[in-house]
Amino acid sequence: MKITKVEDLDVYQRSYRLALEIHRKTMHFPQPDKVELGGQMCKASKSIPTNIAEGFAAQKSVRQYLRYLNIA
Repeated sequence: MKITKVEDLDVYQRSYRLALEIHRKTMHFPQPDKVELGGQMCKASKSIPTNIAEGFAAQKSVRQYLRYLNIA
């Protein structure tokens, strides 16, 4: 199977589903935690698929792509 878009990557699909699940779970936090801790958890989990997608789009070199994956 040829990978032509970031959505074809299994790691992207898994990280995206994980981010959605974390977002759903944080919606049930008590109010003070929902804003502070929940917000932090959502941002952190969303950064994983975002960095994978950015690295995939900016594949000018293997080194650059690996840098984005390392950040993710």
